[in-house]
Amino acid sequence: MNEPTNISQWINWFFSLENLKNIFTYNEGEPMIFTQFFFWGFFAVVLLFYSIIYKKRGIRNAYLFLVSLFFYYKTSGLFISILLFSTISDYVIGWLMYSSKKKLSKQLLVATSVFINLFVLCYFKYAYFFTESFNELFNTNHQVFNHFAQWTNENVGTHFSVNKILLPVGISFYTFQTISYAIDVYREEIKPVRNILDFGFYVSFFPQLVAGPIVRAAEFIPQLYQPYQLSKQQFGLSLFWILKGLTKKVIIGDYIAVNFIDRVFNNPTMFTGFENLMASYGYSLQVYADFSGYTDIAIGVALLMGFTLPTNFNSPYKAKNVGEFLKRWHMSLSSWLKDYLYIPLGGNRGGSIGTWIALFFISGFIILLSGKMIVLYGFIWGGLLIAFLAIWIKRFRAWLTTNINLLITMLLGGLWHGASWQFVIWGGLNGLGLIVYKLWRKISPYEKYDNALALIVKVFVTFNFITFTRIWFRAENMESTQQIIRQIRTNFSPELIGEIVTSYHNVFIVMLIGFIIHWLPTKLKDWYTQKFIALPFTFKILISVITIFCVYQAMSSELQAFIYFQF
Repeated sequence: MNEPTNISQWINWFFSLENLKNIFTYNEGEPMIFTQFFFWGFFAVVLLFYSIIYKKRGIRNAYLFLVSLFFYYKTSGLFISILLFSTISDYVIGWLMYSSKKKLSKQLLVATSVFINLFVLCYFKYAYFFTESFNELFNTNHQVFNHFAQWTNENVGTHFSVNKILLPVGISFYTFQTISYAIDVYREEIKPVRNILDFGFYVSFFPQLVAGPIVRAAEFIPQLYQPYQLSKQQFGLSLFWILKGLTKKVIIGDYIAVNFIDRVFNNPTMFTGFENLMASYGYSLQVYADFSGYTDIAIGVALLMGFTLPTNFNSPYKAKNVGEFLKRWHMSLSSWLKDYLYIPLGGNRGGSIGTWIALFFISGFIILLSGKMIVLYGFIWGGLLIAFLAIWIKRFRAWLTTNINLLITMLLGGLWHGASWQFVIWGGLNGLGLIVYKLWRKISPYEKYDNALALIVKVFVTFNFITFTRIWFRAENMESTQQIIRQIRTNFSPELIGEIVTSYHNVFIVMLIGFIIHWLPTKLKDWYTQKFIALPFTFKILISVITIFCVYQAMSSELQAFIYFQF
């Protein structure tokens, strides 16, 4: 579907019967995302009707639930049924828990919620992994069968392949939201939502539905019952968030990806070590610009409708160590893992039953990933050795007690992104980075220094470590990862640096500008944010028009989906 470029084309396009059908039906090749003009037309219509009913909270919430369902249908088609199933099941379980007087009943219900949500997530996200790994490990020939596709084919008349399992967009995000809701109700931190339409709105609120931030029930649900507010300050801030997000995504992230990063990562041996290194640095900038750009737009769009979403990024590449980085990067996921996984496992106090269950789960994943029985035997003997050392060596036992849950959390965080060696190693490296830093800060004579030079060195080391781990995150497979590292190590070709910089000067300029903006002092960023907010309305509109024009000019011919849509 080619989008119109002027008013007359818009009118002709809109009143075409074929395009009217396209508006209200799902098209797999054209998901509704923030960088499409179609989304902003959709949002304008949503705001038009919202301006009529916003004072009636019940109708407002129901309306936003329905338009969110339409948004998700346009993004994921019949996978909307999975979203509705998750919504209904957790709504019912929440009220059953609240009504139950017995602790055991509450425990069984919250366990049921967690099981149902994780089962659905694992079915869609890990079915291929489990089937292929089982076949390789036990020399069988089982085939993946999509029961969901079969059901829709029989009952709705669709023609989906039953031999493929596609991942519903955003399932990892809304699954974590519904799990946190059930646990918060169990902990009596919140009361169940009054009606299912309100709860459905919480689960499916369209700005953050498909790529976060992950919204806690305790933070968002109280907003459902508050009157609509949008001050001049909030309007200016929301507009600033949206423009900033679009600029990050399109002008920085997409541009450097299409013109340099994707080329190198797709064929690393065709490029020098210097180009592979610069592509790795570039990917660190791209994934930040892409992901934080999405959440910036989500926060701005939500604020225009009177709802506040949590900040998801806080200049993560300013971090002085790995621990600080994880507190600044994808903050909603980091805090979720901390509150609903790390602390319940025992935190740094020691292992628990949950720790051993999680270890068994992770070990099983890694054994299946390897597809080799020798790895199973290795885990058994390794586990016995660790147990022996923990029993007989007190210092090792103390170290293991303090760090085991941390490493488990990071490994599970890696597996949340996908079932592959790439994500296991990426999560494991981040976990090891945290553990090594904890040891280093106890013995380092430099940890106490906070002058400019010490700060630069700490940020430089942390950024390079994070960039190194990202090679596993971005590369297509282990072979590609090894090729990138080998090219950097053995084929750096310093004599070609000048020629390479000249050839890709536009890309490197955009990268440099992106990093400079990222590393600007927070006070300076707050200053120009407030200056924009204080501008007269006409100047805000003028800047918005100029920014949108620049974004439109920078767009590539092919649609560039947000990176975290795949998770």
